[in-house]
Amino acid sequence: MTALTLTVSAVQIETPLIRSLVLTSPGGEALPAFTAGSHLKIHIPGKQEPRCYSLVCLETDRLLFEAPTAYRLGVRIEDPSTGGSQYMHQLKVGDTLDVEGPKNDFPLHAPEANEDPIILIAGGIGITPVASMAATLRLQQRLYELHYYGRSRDQMSFVRELAAQHGSALRLHADDDAATLLPLPALLTPLTPEQHLYVCGPKGLIDAVIEQSHGKHWPHSHVHFELFANAAPQAGDQAFEVELRQSGRTLLVPPDKTILEVLEDAGCDPLFDCRRGECGVCQATVLEGTPDHRDYYLSDDERAGGQVMQICISRSHSARLVLDL
Repeated sequence: MTALTLTVSAVQIETPLIRSLVLTSPGGEALPAFTAGSHLKIHIPGKQEPRCYSLVCLETDRLLFEAPTAYRLGVRIEDPSTGGSQYMHQLKVGDTLDVEGPKNDFPLHAPEANEDPIILIAGGIGITPVASMAATLRLQQRLYELHYYGRSRDQMSFVRELAAQHGSALRLHADDDAATLLPLPALLTPLTPEQHLYVCGPKGLIDAVIEQSHGKHWPHSHVHFELFANAAPQAGDQAFEVELRQSGRTLLVPPDKTILEVLEDAGCDPLFDCRRGECGVCQATVLEGTPDHRDYYLSDDERAGGQVMQICISRSHSARLVLDL
């Protein structure tokens, strides 16, 4: 990815919890092109790992993707925050950011012959990459529906711009408006597994779309998603041992750390990328033990087989795991 130093050229309050930031190069130079679904990695002072924020493009203008003069981000203040969103919300015009990107782990699929409407599903701040997808699909003159879920209308950002661009293709579903409520089963029931689903938003929304679509026999290749939440401890998590067979080391994984974090703390240099169980880069072969799969990468058959796991997020049902590392 390209390393950039960018200047905050505009800050706008979109909702009580969401701000949008416009970033430009200090000298006004052109920025690298990007595609719908791309994100930037933002380096936060004092934090070891960068934070990822999706690039949002609300207008159906090809040049905004192919020859951008500015990048736009939407950032929701999180509670509790690990520091990233708090830092981003205190930025003001003239401040600079060190970033990497753009990178796209959430791309649109190529046009298909006689394809049915593509279904875009956004929850909360998940609208940022999904809005860019809607703009691209409109540019490509492809059929789509944009379903935007939120707790209330006043917490849903970019609604005016989205309505102006997408008209009847935009469907708003606010929890506090009975007239617009559309539960996921009601959304998915009239659709067919040949249609592509794209979803971004809270983990609960993504999990629900994945579970319900697979229950309706949607192929995994037609259900696309992106989740920026990293691994978090769950109730009942226990410590376990992990043996690294190649190096002969045995390490203790406490309830509040991942296998990947323990390996890093021990001076190992494991391969990884997303830290969210999406990309498959950190996959390890399981020689002994029973993995507790929490990833979004493996198929159901691969999980049931228990022969591989994603060490950035998955844990162990057994007291000891032996990995081919």
